[in-house]
Amino acid sequence: MIVATFCGCLLLANVAATKLIQVGPEWTPLGLHLLPLVFDGGALLFPVTYILGDVLAEVYGFRQAQRAIVTGFILSAVAALSFWAVDSAPPAADWENQAAWHAVLGFVPRICAASLVGYLVGQLINARVLVWLRDRARPGSLWSRLLGSTVAGGAADTILFCGISYIGVVGFGTLANYIVVGYAYKLGVEAVLLPVTMRVIRFVKRKEGVTV
Repeated sequence: MIVATFCGCLLLANVAATKLIQVGPEWTPLGLHLLPLVFDGGALLFPVTYILGDVLAEVYGFRQAQRAIVTGFILSAVAALSFWAVDSAPPAADWENQAAWHAVLGFVPRICAASLVGYLVGQLINARVLVWLRDRARPGSLWSRLLGSTVAGGAADTILFCGISYIGVVGFGTLANYIVVGYAYKLGVEAVLLPVTMRVIRFVKRKEGVTV
């Protein structure tokens, strides 16, 4: 169930990420685009994949988490190829939505390519760091390794995903804003949901009989 939810959230986030969202008034002190905040629709669900990745790595170890990450990678690649094939296929003569389809879902293969690179690198770093910290953990340090792993993995994922997705599509100021906001958002969601994540980890450990 954890792996299925993990993969489902990843696929949905890749489609939602085709839309950039802008919030707040214009504010560019010294030429820096601090406001409005820019983020993509995938931000609503993608942080959940990091939380579930933490659960997998903490409970089952790096090798099992790696298998889940590779499964998500393969499904994302299948999704990208499927959207590309459908977008490339000739539309029916009386179907008038080809331009709308191409504008949104035709961009998904690029989003998925960016996601594949960022996700694979970020999630593997996240899992590796979490397990490394777990193996050297002191009692009561679960919260610190959950946050520490996200700090490392989230940075790699955000820079790679945002850069590959939108470099050349939006201006440098908007892109920098997008990267900073996305990274801060991921860390913020992880911190806010930390009590929930810790309870889920303890629950799954009890179910699996894991004592580490």
